[in-house]
Amino acid sequence: MTEPEPGRRLSSSDPTFTLPYDRARVRPGIVHLGVGAFCRAHLAVYVDDVLASDPTWGIVGVSLKRPTTRDALAPQGSLYTLAVCGESGMETRVIGALLQVLDATTQLPETLATLADPDVRIVSLTVTEKGYCHDPATGALDVQHPDIMRDLAQPYAPVSAPGLLVRALEVRRASGVAPFTVLCCDNLPSNGETAARVVAGFADLRAPELGDFIRREVSFPSTMVDRIVPATTEDDRRRVQEATGRYDAWPVMTEPFTQWVIEDRFSSARPPFELAGVQMVPDVRPYELTKLRMLNGSHSALAYLGYLAGYELVSEAIADADMRTFIQDFMTDEVMSTLPGGVGDLAAYRDALLERFANPALRHRTWQIAMDGSQKLPQRLLGTIQDRLARDLPVTRAALGVAGWMRYVSGTDERGREIDVRDPLVARLREIASAASGSPKRLVEGLLGVGEVFGDDLPRDDSFRSVLTGHLLSLLDRGALATVRDVTWSSNARATVN
Repeated sequence: MTEPEPGRRLSSSDPTFTLPYDRARVRPGIVHLGVGAFCRAHLAVYVDDVLASDPTWGIVGVSLKRPTTRDALAPQGSLYTLAVCGESGMETRVIGALLQVLDATTQLPETLATLADPDVRIVSLTVTEKGYCHDPATGALDVQHPDIMRDLAQPYAPVSAPGLLVRALEVRRASGVAPFTVLCCDNLPSNGETAARVVAGFADLRAPELGDFIRREVSFPSTMVDRIVPATTEDDRRRVQEATGRYDAWPVMTEPFTQWVIEDRFSSARPPFELAGVQMVPDVRPYELTKLRMLNGSHSALAYLGYLAGYELVSEAIADADMRTFIQDFMTDEVMSTLPGGVGDLAAYRDALLERFANPALRHRTWQIAMDGSQKLPQRLLGTIQDRLARDLPVTRAALGVAGWMRYVSGTDERGREIDVRDPLVARLREIASAASGSPKRLVEGLLGVGEVFGDDLPRDDSFRSVLTGHLLSLLDRGALATVRDVTWSSNARATVN
Protein backbone atom coordinates (compact mmCIF):
# COMPACT_ATOMS: atom_id res chain seq x y z
CA MET A 1 0.00 0.00 0.00
CA THR A 2 1.37 3.38 -0.98
CA GLU A 3 -0.10 6.83 -0.59
CA PRO A 4 -1.83 7.41 -3.95
CA GLU A 5 -1.15 11.15 -4.10
CA PRO A 6 0.39 13.86 -1.93
CA GLY A 7 -1.89 15.01 0.84
CA ARG A 8 -2.43 15.23 4.54
CA ARG A 9 -2.18 11.88 6.29
CA LEU A 10 -4.37 11.02 9.26
CA SER A 11 -2.50 11.83 12.47
CA SER A 12 -3.08 12.86 16.07
CA SER A 13 -1.95 16.42 15.26
CA ASP A 14 -4.61 16.88 12.55
CA PRO A 15 -6.92 19.77 13.59
CA THR A 16 -9.77 18.66 11.29
CA PHE A 17 -11.16 16.10 13.73
CA THR A 18 -11.59 15.76 17.50
CA LEU A 19 -12.11 12.77 19.75
CA PRO A 20 -14.71 12.85 22.55
CA TYR A 21 -11.98 12.14 25.12
CA ASP A 22 -8.40 13.15 25.83
CA ARG A 23 -6.40 10.44 24.12
CA ALA A 24 -3.28 11.39 26.08
CA ARG A 25 -5.04 10.09 29.22
CA VAL A 26 -6.02 6.73 27.71
CA ARG A 27 -4.12 3.74 29.08
CA PRO A 28 -4.11 0.13 27.85
CA GLY A 29 -6.55 -2.21 29.56
CA ILE A 30 -7.26 -4.61 26.68
CA VAL A 31 -4.95 -6.58 24.43
CA HIS A 32 -6.60 -7.77 21.23
CA LEU A 33 -5.19 -10.71 19.26
CA GLY A 34 -5.97 -10.55 15.55
CA VAL A 35 -6.26 -6.88 14.59
CA GLY A 36 -8.27 -7.31 11.40
CA ALA A 37 -11.02 -5.22 9.89
CA PHE A 38 -13.73 -6.77 12.04
CA CYS A 39 -12.06 -5.90 15.35
CA ARG A 40 -11.54 -2.32 14.23
CA ALA A 41 -15.16 -1.93 13.08
CA HIS A 42 -16.70 -3.63 16.11
CA LEU A 43 -14.90 -4.08 19.46
CA ALA A 44 -12.69 -1.01 19.04
CA VAL A 45 -15.71 1.16 18.24
CA TYR A 46 -17.57 0.05 21.37
CA VAL A 47 -14.44 0.69 23.44
CA ASP A 48 -14.03 4.09 21.79
CA ASP A 49 -17.54 4.93 22.98
CA VAL A 50 -16.71 4.31 26.66
CA LEU A 51 -13.30 5.98 26.93
CA ALA A 52 -14.81 9.33 27.90
CA SER A 53 -16.28 7.58 30.96
CA ASP A 54 -13.25 5.40 31.75
CA PRO A 55 -9.95 6.02 29.93
CA THR A 56 -8.25 2.89 31.37
CA TRP A 57 -9.54 0.62 28.61
CA GLY A 58 -7.42 1.50 25.62
CA ILE A 59 -6.46 -1.33 23.27
CA VAL A 60 -3.08 -2.72 22.27
CA GLY A 61 -3.48 -4.83 19.15
CA VAL A 62 -1.38 -7.87 18.33
CA SER A 63 -1.02 -9.32 14.84
CA LEU A 64 -0.13 -13.01 14.98
CA LYS A 65 0.89 -13.70 11.38
CA ARG A 66 2.23 -10.59 9.63
CA PRO A 67 3.14 -6.94 10.34
CA THR A 68 0.85 -5.41 7.69
CA THR A 69 -1.58 -3.71 10.06
CA ARG A 70 1.18 -2.44 12.36
CA ASP A 71 3.13 -0.98 9.45
CA ALA A 72 0.07 0.70 7.95
CA LEU A 73 -1.17 2.26 11.19
CA ALA A 74 2.10 3.15 12.96
CA PRO A 75 2.66 6.39 10.97
CA GLN A 76 -0.90 7.40 11.95
CA GLY A 77 -0.41 6.80 15.67
CA SER A 78 -2.74 3.78 15.24
CA LEU A 79 -5.64 6.11 14.42
CA TYR A 80 -7.91 5.04 11.58
CA THR A 81 -11.15 6.00 9.87
CA LEU A 82 -14.39 4.11 10.39
CA ALA A 83 -16.56 4.51 7.28
CA VAL A 84 -20.20 3.50 7.77
CA CYS A 85 -21.83 2.84 4.41
CA GLY A 86 -25.61 2.99 4.18
CA GLU A 87 -28.37 4.01 1.81
CA SER A 88 -27.87 7.69 2.65
CA GLY A 89 -24.16 7.58 1.82
CA MET A 90 -20.95 7.23 3.81
CA GLU A 91 -20.37 8.66 7.28
CA THR A 92 -16.83 8.76 8.65
CA ARG A 93 -15.38 8.90 12.13
CA VAL A 94 -11.85 8.66 13.52
CA ILE A 95 -11.31 5.88 16.09
CA GLY A 96 -8.65 6.40 18.76
CA ALA A 97 -9.19 3.40 21.05
CA LEU A 98 -6.39 1.43 19.38
CA LEU A 99 -3.20 2.80 20.95
CA GLN A 100 -0.59 0.54 19.37
CA VAL A 101 -0.24 -2.55 17.19
CA LEU A 102 2.47 -5.15 17.88
CA ASP A 103 3.59 -7.84 15.46
CA ALA A 104 4.05 -11.06 17.42
CA THR A 105 6.28 -12.55 14.73
CA THR A 106 8.95 -9.86 15.26
CA GLN A 107 7.99 -8.35 18.65
CA LEU A 108 7.30 -11.40 20.78
CA PRO A 109 9.09 -10.14 23.95
CA GLU A 110 7.12 -6.87 23.81
CA THR A 111 3.92 -8.81 23.18
CA LEU A 112 4.42 -11.09 26.18
CA ALA A 113 5.41 -8.15 28.38
CA THR A 114 2.22 -6.33 27.42
CA LEU A 115 0.10 -9.41 28.12
CA ALA A 116 1.74 -9.71 31.54
CA ASP A 117 1.06 -6.06 32.46
CA PRO A 118 -1.23 -5.95 35.55
CA ASP A 119 -3.22 -3.11 33.95
CA VAL A 120 -4.30 -5.47 31.17
CA ARG A 121 -7.49 -7.10 32.41
CA ILE A 122 -8.98 -8.42 29.18
CA VAL A 123 -7.45 -10.25 26.21
CA SER A 124 -9.90 -10.39 23.33
CA LEU A 125 -9.58 -12.35 20.09
CA THR A 126 -10.71 -12.29 16.48
CA VAL A 127 -8.33 -14.83 14.97
CA THR A 128 -10.99 -16.58 12.80
CA GLU A 129 -12.15 -20.12 13.34
CA LYS A 130 -8.86 -21.63 12.19
CA GLY A 131 -6.86 -19.58 14.71
CA TYR A 132 -8.00 -21.78 17.60
CA CYS A 133 -6.12 -24.81 16.23
CA HIS A 134 -9.10 -27.02 17.03
CA ASP A 135 -11.15 -29.73 15.40
CA PRO A 136 -14.29 -27.89 14.17
CA ALA A 137 -16.37 -31.08 14.35
CA THR A 138 -15.62 -31.69 18.06
CA GLY A 139 -14.33 -28.36 19.38
CA ALA A 140 -11.30 -30.09 20.92
CA LEU A 141 -7.71 -28.91 20.56
CA ASP A 142 -6.02 -30.42 17.52
CA VAL A 143 -2.86 -31.76 19.10
CA GLN A 144 -1.48 -32.57 15.64
CA HIS A 145 -1.85 -29.00 14.43
CA PRO A 146 1.61 -27.78 13.27
CA ASP A 147 1.44 -24.61 15.39
CA ILE A 148 0.45 -26.56 18.51
CA MET A 149 3.23 -29.09 18.00
CA ARG A 150 5.71 -26.28 17.49
CA ASP A 151 4.51 -24.42 20.62
CA LEU A 152 4.78 -27.56 22.73
CA ALA A 153 8.37 -27.91 21.57
CA GLN A 154 9.12 -24.20 22.12
CA PRO A 155 6.64 -23.02 24.78
CA TYR A 156 8.52 -19.80 25.58
CA ALA A 157 8.26 -18.55 21.98
CA PRO A 158 4.65 -19.37 21.00
CA VAL A 159 3.16 -18.68 17.57
CA SER A 160 -0.44 -19.86 18.09
CA ALA A 161 -3.21 -18.03 19.93
CA PRO A 162 -3.62 -20.86 22.51
CA GLY A 163 0.15 -21.01 23.04
CA LEU A 164 0.43 -17.25 23.48
CA LEU A 165 -2.46 -17.10 25.96
CA VAL A 166 -1.10 -19.97 28.05
CA ARG A 167 2.39 -18.53 28.15
CA ALA A 168 1.04 -15.11 29.20
CA LEU A 169 -1.14 -16.64 31.92
CA GLU A 170 1.83 -18.69 33.11
CA VAL A 171 3.99 -15.57 33.40
CA ARG A 172 1.28 -13.67 35.27
CA ARG A 173 0.75 -16.56 37.67
CA ALA A 174 4.47 -16.81 38.42
CA SER A 175 4.59 -13.05 39.05
CA GLY A 176 1.56 -13.03 41.31
CA VAL A 177 -0.50 -11.01 38.80
CA ALA A 178 -4.20 -11.85 38.58
CA PRO A 179 -5.26 -13.54 35.32
CA PHE A 180 -7.01 -11.62 32.59
CA THR A 181 -10.40 -12.45 31.10
CA VAL A 182 -10.25 -14.15 27.69
CA LEU A 183 -12.97 -12.61 25.52
CA CYS A 184 -13.51 -14.55 22.29
CA CYS A 185 -15.23 -12.56 19.53
CA ASP A 186 -15.08 -15.15 16.74
CA ASN A 187 -17.98 -17.00 15.12
CA LEU A 188 -17.71 -20.25 17.03
CA PRO A 189 -20.49 -22.13 18.81
CA SER A 190 -20.28 -21.34 22.55
CA ASN A 191 -17.14 -19.43 21.65
CA GLY A 192 -16.09 -18.81 25.25
CA GLU A 193 -16.36 -22.51 26.03
CA THR A 194 -14.43 -23.37 22.87
CA ALA A 195 -11.67 -20.91 23.76
CA ALA A 196 -11.53 -22.29 27.32
CA ARG A 197 -11.34 -25.85 26.02
CA VAL A 198 -8.42 -25.25 23.65
CA VAL A 199 -6.49 -22.99 26.04
CA ALA A 200 -6.85 -25.31 29.04
CA GLY A 201 -6.23 -28.30 26.79
CA PHE A 202 -2.96 -26.81 25.60
CA ALA A 203 -2.00 -25.94 29.18
CA ASP A 204 -2.66 -29.57 30.22
CA LEU A 205 -0.08 -30.68 27.69
CA ARG A 206 2.40 -28.21 29.17
CA ALA A 207 1.67 -28.95 32.84
CA PRO A 208 -1.56 -30.38 34.34
CA GLU A 209 -1.50 -27.92 37.26
CA LEU A 210 -1.41 -25.03 34.77
CA GLY A 211 -4.51 -26.38 33.06
CA ASP A 212 -6.25 -26.71 36.44
CA PHE A 213 -5.32 -23.12 37.32
CA ILE A 214 -6.79 -21.81 34.07
CA ARG A 215 -10.04 -23.73 34.55
CA ARG A 216 -10.34 -22.46 38.09
CA GLU A 217 -9.23 -18.83 37.78
CA VAL A 218 -9.71 -17.60 34.20
CA SER A 219 -13.07 -16.42 32.86
CA PHE A 220 -14.01 -17.14 29.24
CA PRO A 221 -17.37 -15.39 28.69
CA SER A 222 -19.12 -16.27 25.45
CA THR A 223 -20.11 -13.50 23.08
CA MET A 224 -22.20 -12.92 19.98
CA VAL A 225 -20.84 -10.36 17.51
CA ASP A 226 -22.66 -9.04 14.48
CA ARG A 227 -21.50 -6.53 11.91
CA ILE A 228 -20.72 -7.02 8.22
CA VAL A 229 -17.18 -5.81 7.49
CA PRO A 230 -15.71 -6.30 3.99
CA ALA A 231 -11.99 -6.26 3.34
CA THR A 232 -10.67 -2.76 2.62
CA THR A 233 -9.70 -2.07 -1.01
CA GLU A 234 -7.67 0.63 -2.74
CA ASP A 235 -10.95 2.12 -3.98
CA ASP A 236 -12.13 2.34 -0.37
CA ARG A 237 -9.00 4.29 0.54
CA ARG A 238 -9.66 6.67 -2.32
CA ARG A 239 -13.28 7.18 -1.28
CA VAL A 240 -12.30 7.87 2.33
CA GLN A 241 -9.66 10.37 1.23
CA GLU A 242 -12.20 12.16 -0.98
CA ALA A 243 -14.73 12.29 1.87
CA THR A 244 -12.34 13.45 4.61
CA GLY A 245 -9.50 15.21 2.84
CA ARG A 246 -7.08 12.92 4.67
CA TYR A 247 -5.17 9.89 3.44
CA ASP A 248 -5.69 6.83 5.67
CA ALA A 249 -3.56 3.79 4.88
CA TRP A 250 -6.04 1.40 6.47
CA PRO A 251 -9.59 2.67 6.95
CA VAL A 252 -12.30 0.15 7.73
CA MET A 253 -15.62 -0.04 5.88
CA THR A 254 -18.80 -1.35 7.48
CA GLU A 255 -22.60 -1.21 7.62
CA PRO A 256 -24.79 0.85 9.98
CA PHE A 257 -25.99 -2.24 11.90
CA THR A 258 -23.93 -3.45 14.85
CA GLN A 259 -24.68 -5.77 17.78
CA TRP A 260 -22.67 -7.24 20.62
CA VAL A 261 -23.99 -9.62 23.29
CA ILE A 262 -21.65 -10.66 26.13
CA GLU A 263 -22.05 -13.01 29.08
CA ASP A 264 -21.33 -10.95 32.17
CA ARG A 265 -18.62 -13.22 33.60
CA PHE A 266 -15.22 -11.54 33.96
CA SER A 267 -12.12 -12.48 35.96
CA SER A 268 -11.85 -8.91 37.27
CA ALA A 269 -12.94 -5.47 36.08
CA ARG A 270 -14.51 -4.73 32.71
CA PRO A 271 -15.38 -1.57 30.76
CA PRO A 272 -18.86 -0.01 31.18
CA PHE A 273 -19.96 -1.66 27.95
CA GLU A 274 -23.63 -0.94 28.66
CA LEU A 275 -22.96 2.74 27.96
CA ALA A 276 -22.09 1.82 24.37
CA GLY A 277 -25.16 -0.36 23.80
CA VAL A 278 -23.65 -3.79 24.50
CA GLN A 279 -26.18 -6.34 25.76
CA MET A 280 -24.80 -7.93 28.95
CA VAL A 281 -26.64 -11.23 29.55
CA PRO A 282 -26.32 -14.37 31.68
CA ASP A 283 -26.40 -16.73 28.68
CA VAL A 284 -25.43 -15.79 25.13
CA ARG A 285 -26.22 -19.13 23.48
CA PRO A 286 -29.69 -18.34 22.07
CA TYR A 287 -28.37 -15.15 20.44
CA GLU A 288 -25.27 -16.87 19.14
CA LEU A 289 -27.11 -19.82 17.62
CA THR A 290 -29.61 -17.54 15.93
CA LYS A 291 -26.90 -15.42 14.37
CA LEU A 292 -24.66 -18.33 13.34
CA ARG A 293 -27.44 -20.20 11.58
CA MET A 294 -29.42 -17.32 10.10
CA LEU A 295 -26.83 -14.69 9.20
CA ASN A 296 -23.64 -16.75 8.86
CA GLY A 297 -25.35 -19.82 7.40
CA SER A 298 -27.15 -17.71 4.81
CA HIS A 299 -23.98 -15.75 4.08
CA SER A 300 -21.98 -18.92 3.39
CA ALA A 301 -24.67 -20.50 1.20
CA LEU A 302 -25.02 -17.25 -0.73
CA ALA A 303 -21.24 -16.91 -1.06
CA TYR A 304 -20.64 -20.35 -2.57
CA LEU A 305 -23.66 -20.39 -4.86
CA GLY A 306 -23.29 -16.72 -5.74
CA TYR A 307 -19.61 -17.09 -6.58
CA LEU A 308 -20.33 -20.11 -8.77
CA ALA A 309 -23.08 -18.14 -10.52
CA GLY A 310 -20.60 -15.39 -11.35
CA TYR A 311 -21.55 -12.80 -8.74
CA GLU A 312 -18.60 -10.99 -7.23
CA LEU A 313 -20.54 -9.19 -4.51
CA VAL A 314 -23.12 -10.32 -1.96
CA SER A 315 -25.38 -7.42 -2.98
CA GLU A 316 -25.29 -8.62 -6.59
CA ALA A 317 -26.11 -12.20 -5.62
CA ILE A 318 -29.06 -11.29 -3.38
CA ALA A 319 -30.39 -8.98 -6.13
CA ASP A 320 -31.05 -12.11 -8.20
CA ALA A 321 -34.72 -12.89 -7.51
CA ASP A 322 -34.22 -16.65 -7.36
CA MET A 323 -31.20 -16.34 -5.05
CA ARG A 324 -33.11 -13.99 -2.74
CA THR A 325 -36.10 -16.33 -2.61
CA PHE A 326 -33.81 -19.29 -1.94
CA ILE A 327 -32.06 -17.54 0.97
CA GLN A 328 -35.34 -16.27 2.40
CA ASP A 329 -36.90 -19.73 2.24
CA PHE A 330 -33.74 -21.31 3.70
CA MET A 331 -34.07 -19.14 6.79
CA THR A 332 -37.84 -19.42 7.04
CA ASP A 333 -38.42 -23.08 6.28
CA GLU A 334 -35.25 -24.78 7.48
CA VAL A 335 -33.37 -22.62 10.00
CA MET A 336 -36.01 -20.90 12.13
CA SER A 337 -37.57 -24.15 13.35
CA THR A 338 -34.21 -25.21 14.85
CA LEU A 339 -33.76 -22.07 16.96
CA PRO A 340 -34.66 -21.38 20.60
CA GLY A 341 -37.15 -18.75 21.62
CA GLY A 342 -36.50 -15.60 23.57
CA VAL A 343 -34.33 -13.72 21.07
CA GLY A 344 -37.02 -11.62 19.43
CA ASP A 345 -39.01 -11.71 16.20
CA LEU A 346 -37.20 -14.15 13.88
CA ALA A 347 -39.20 -13.09 10.82
CA ALA A 348 -38.21 -9.47 11.39
CA TYR A 349 -34.58 -10.54 11.86
CA ARG A 350 -34.75 -12.49 8.58
CA ASP A 351 -36.11 -9.49 6.72
CA ALA A 352 -33.45 -7.22 8.20
CA LEU A 353 -30.73 -9.67 7.10
CA LEU A 354 -32.02 -9.70 3.53
CA GLU A 355 -31.88 -5.91 3.47
CA ARG A 356 -28.38 -5.88 4.96
CA PHE A 357 -27.18 -8.34 2.32
CA ALA A 358 -28.66 -6.10 -0.37
CA ASN A 359 -26.82 -2.95 0.78
CA PRO A 360 -25.08 -1.81 -2.45
CA ALA A 361 -22.78 0.55 -0.54
CA LEU A 362 -21.14 -2.42 1.20
CA ARG A 363 -18.93 -4.17 -1.34
CA HIS A 364 -18.67 -7.55 0.40
CA ARG A 365 -17.08 -10.10 -1.92
CA THR A 366 -18.47 -13.62 -2.13
CA TRP A 367 -14.89 -14.89 -2.41
CA GLN A 368 -14.00 -13.34 0.95
CA ILE A 369 -16.92 -15.02 2.73
CA ALA A 370 -16.08 -18.33 1.04
CA MET A 371 -12.66 -18.50 2.74
CA ASP A 372 -11.95 -21.19 5.34
CA GLY A 373 -15.16 -23.09 4.65
CA SER A 374 -13.90 -26.29 6.26
CA GLN A 375 -13.78 -24.39 9.55
CA LYS A 376 -17.13 -22.63 9.09
CA LEU A 377 -19.49 -25.31 7.79
CA PRO A 378 -20.03 -27.21 11.07
CA GLN A 379 -21.51 -24.25 12.95
CA ARG A 380 -23.06 -22.38 10.01
CA LEU A 381 -24.83 -25.14 8.06
CA LEU A 382 -24.19 -28.61 9.46
CA GLY A 383 -25.79 -27.91 12.85
CA THR A 384 -29.05 -26.98 11.14
CA ILE A 385 -28.84 -30.13 9.02
CA GLN A 386 -28.19 -32.38 12.01
CA ASP A 387 -31.11 -30.92 13.98
CA ARG A 388 -33.51 -31.34 11.07
CA LEU A 389 -32.41 -34.86 10.22
CA ALA A 390 -32.93 -35.82 13.88
CA ARG A 391 -36.57 -34.79 13.43
CA ASP A 392 -36.94 -36.46 10.01
CA LEU A 393 -37.30 -33.06 8.35
CA PRO A 394 -35.99 -32.24 4.85
CA VAL A 395 -32.66 -30.45 4.46
CA THR A 396 -32.98 -29.51 0.79
CA ARG A 397 -31.78 -25.91 0.94
CA ALA A 398 -29.14 -26.34 3.66
CA ALA A 399 -27.72 -29.29 1.75
CA LEU A 400 -27.52 -27.16 -1.40
CA GLY A 401 -25.33 -24.73 0.54
CA VAL A 402 -23.03 -27.63 1.46
CA ALA A 403 -23.05 -28.89 -2.14
CA GLY A 404 -22.11 -25.37 -3.23
CA TRP A 405 -19.07 -25.59 -0.94
CA MET A 406 -18.17 -29.00 -2.41
CA ARG A 407 -18.41 -27.62 -5.92
CA TYR A 408 -16.40 -24.52 -4.94
CA VAL A 409 -13.50 -26.39 -3.28
CA SER A 410 -13.16 -28.64 -6.33
CA GLY A 411 -11.16 -25.65 -7.59
CA THR A 412 -12.68 -24.83 -10.99
CA ASP A 413 -15.60 -22.49 -11.67
CA GLU A 414 -18.42 -22.90 -14.17
CA ARG A 415 -16.34 -21.25 -16.90
CA GLY A 416 -13.44 -23.62 -16.36
CA ARG A 417 -11.30 -21.06 -14.55
CA GLU A 418 -9.27 -21.87 -11.46
CA ILE A 419 -10.78 -20.80 -8.12
CA ASP A 420 -8.34 -19.35 -5.59
CA VAL A 421 -9.55 -21.54 -2.70
CA ARG A 422 -8.28 -20.30 0.67
CA ASP A 423 -8.70 -22.98 3.33
CA PRO A 424 -6.50 -24.70 5.93
CA LEU A 425 -7.34 -28.04 4.28
CA VAL A 426 -7.02 -26.84 0.69
CA ALA A 427 -4.35 -29.38 -0.36
CA ARG A 428 -6.41 -32.28 0.97
CA LEU A 429 -9.63 -30.96 -0.56
CA ARG A 430 -7.97 -30.55 -3.96
CA GLU A 431 -6.58 -34.08 -3.74
CA ILE A 432 -10.07 -35.46 -3.04
CA ALA A 433 -11.55 -33.46 -5.92
CA SER A 434 -8.84 -34.66 -8.30
CA ALA A 435 -9.41 -38.30 -7.31
CA ALA A 436 -13.16 -37.89 -7.94
CA SER A 437 -12.46 -37.15 -11.63
CA GLY A 438 -15.68 -35.17 -12.03
CA SER A 439 -17.94 -37.83 -10.47
CA PRO A 440 -20.47 -36.21 -8.10
CA LYS A 441 -20.85 -39.44 -6.16
CA ARG A 442 -17.10 -39.88 -5.62
CA LEU A 443 -16.69 -36.21 -4.71
CA VAL A 444 -19.44 -36.45 -2.10
CA GLU A 445 -17.97 -39.68 -0.72
CA GLY A 446 -14.49 -38.20 -0.53
CA LEU A 447 -15.44 -34.91 1.09
CA LEU A 448 -17.83 -36.52 3.58
CA GLY A 449 -14.81 -38.52 4.71
CA VAL A 450 -13.13 -35.35 6.01
CA GLY A 451 -13.93 -36.03 9.65
CA GLU A 452 -12.72 -32.62 10.84
CA VAL A 453 -15.67 -31.11 8.97
CA PHE A 454 -18.45 -33.70 8.94
CA GLY A 455 -17.72 -35.80 12.01
CA ASP A 456 -18.96 -39.39 12.18
CA ASP A 457 -22.78 -39.20 12.06
CA LEU A 458 -23.62 -37.15 8.97
CA PRO A 459 -21.56 -39.29 6.54
CA ARG A 460 -23.63 -42.32 7.62
CA ASP A 461 -26.96 -40.64 6.85
CA ASP A 462 -28.13 -42.04 3.49
CA SER A 463 -30.78 -39.35 2.93
CA PHE A 464 -28.23 -36.56 3.42
CA ARG A 465 -25.76 -38.28 1.12
CA SER A 466 -28.45 -38.74 -1.51
CA VAL A 467 -29.65 -35.14 -1.55
CA LEU A 468 -26.05 -33.87 -1.60
CA THR A 469 -25.20 -36.06 -4.59
CA GLY A 470 -28.29 -34.88 -6.49
CA HIS A 471 -27.47 -31.23 -5.83
CA LEU A 472 -23.84 -31.66 -6.81
CA LEU A 473 -24.81 -33.42 -10.05
CA SER A 474 -27.05 -30.48 -10.93
CA LEU A 475 -24.40 -27.90 -10.01
CA LEU A 476 -21.84 -29.64 -12.24
CA ASP A 477 -24.19 -30.25 -15.16
CA ARG A 478 -26.47 -27.21 -15.12
CA GLY A 479 -24.82 -24.58 -12.97
CA ALA A 480 -25.66 -22.75 -9.76
CA LEU A 481 -28.40 -20.46 -11.04
CA ALA A 482 -30.44 -23.25 -12.65
CA THR A 483 -30.00 -25.43 -9.56
CA VAL A 484 -31.09 -22.67 -7.20
CA ARG A 485 -34.08 -21.93 -9.40
CA ASP A 486 -35.14 -25.58 -9.47
CA VAL A 487 -34.79 -26.02 -5.71
CA THR A 488 -36.64 -22.79 -5.01
CA TRP A 489 -39.60 -23.35 -7.24
CA SER A 490 -39.95 -27.12 -6.78
CA SER A 491 -39.90 -26.67 -3.00
CA ASN A 492 -42.49 -23.91 -3.19
CA ALA A 493 -44.66 -26.00 -5.49
CA ARG A 494 -44.60 -28.91 -3.02
CA ALA A 495 -45.49 -26.56 -0.18
CA THR A 496 -48.44 -25.21 -2.17
CA VAL A 497 -49.74 -28.71 -2.92
CA ASN A 498 -49.36 -29.78 0.71
